Amino acid sequence: MRVLVGWDVQEEADLLELYLNVDGDEVVIKTDWDEFLEAANAVPPWDVYLINTSSPDTDSAFKAFQKLKEISADHPVVGAALQSDVYRIAKFLTAGLRSYIIRDENKDYMFLLHAALSSAIEAVRAERERMISAKLRQEIDSVRKLQESIIPRLVDMPAGYDIKGRYESSEISVYGGQPVTMAGGDYYNALVMPDGNIALIVGDASGHGMKACVSIMTLHTLIQMFPSKGYRKTSAFVKQINENLSKQTIVNDDGGFITLLYGVLNPKKHTFEWSSAGHPLPILQNFADGSIGEKGDNDLIGMPLGIWEEAEYTSQKITLPPSSRLLLYTDGLAEAFNDEGKEGQKHVEFGTKGIIDILKETANDSPASTVDSLFSASHAFTKGVGRHDDTSMLIVHRE
Repeated sequence: MRVLVGWDVQEEADLLELYLNVDGDEVVIKTDWDEFLEAANAVPPWDVYLINTSSPDTDSAFKAFQKLKEISADHPVVGAALQSDVYRIAKFLTAGLRSYIIRDENKDYMFLLHAALSSAIEAVRAERERMISAKLRQEIDSVRKLQESIIPRLVDMPAGYDIKGRYESSEISVYGGQPVTMAGGDYYNALVMPDGNIALIVGDASGHGMKACVSIMTLHTLIQMFPSKGYRKTSAFVKQINENLSKQTIVNDDGGFITLLYGVLNPKKHTFEWSSAGHPLPILQNFADGSIGEKGDNDLIGMPLGIWEEAEYTSQKITLPPSSRLLLYTDGLAEAFNDEGKEGQKHVEFGTKGIIDILKETANDSPASTVDSLFSASHAFTKGVGRHDDTSMLIVHRE
């Protein structure tokens, strides 16, 4: 540490230099206040200051202390007070003195100086970290709210159908000892197309924070074009979105990308056609025969968006039978994990199996209740750690 000392007794100053010049520390001692204040302007600044609060008298020392705070308000000052002047130290403390020690006649206090100065530096550093943490929390919360502002209210579904959706940010990082709800890049939407069909979209930008947020907002902006253009062919829509996103450095910088499942529900023919860009397959649950599982072909899942402008995409199609429901979700749901697997197994994920188990358990529940159950179960699976990734889902229920 770099220490600047303002002292009054030259003999004691020599001892101070002996006691403080240890472990590579740099110590400079001035016995004149003008010289001390001039030295306080040094660049880089001193880590900590040690001053005699009684030199040549308390009032003079206090004036010098006030000038010091004007020069270097961000660095701690430790005072050394005579026993007879301890009661006068209050105004120093009120004006920003970090701490003080008492100068005894035997000069035993010198053994405590190094520890007192180090403690003052650590205390200021901890306060700065708390302030930075609070600022980071505010910034993260602002970005998160910006991201959540584009999550829509779901459309009114046609007769015989119900749809519910939900988004939750990850909550695993800690600043200042408290969990932080992170800003992220998940997205879902349900839009009525000109022909009366319903477009269902679930997307997930890689990473967290501002970059993921802006990436998903870019996707959201591009998606708004399709109701007027009527993107009935899902592969054509995903291809055009990819061509646009591949030109956006905010998306693909540092290896970033977006996964997307874009589907079109025909409520008259009860069909669901979709194309996937690196996104998990939908899960269909048939209440009539009890069947449940992923639908579609993994080999037909295309490349995530924003990586390669020439990527091609394929459409897949299923029929929703009467009394069934369809789940679209981002991988944050399946990838919720804990580290308490059987036989010492680490990083055990909630997985598709966990999702299917909850869907079976909630077969008689409403879509809204099922969404709640899926979020609650995946969070509980982490055993208090929290989901490490944003999570979004859409449930479409055909009566």
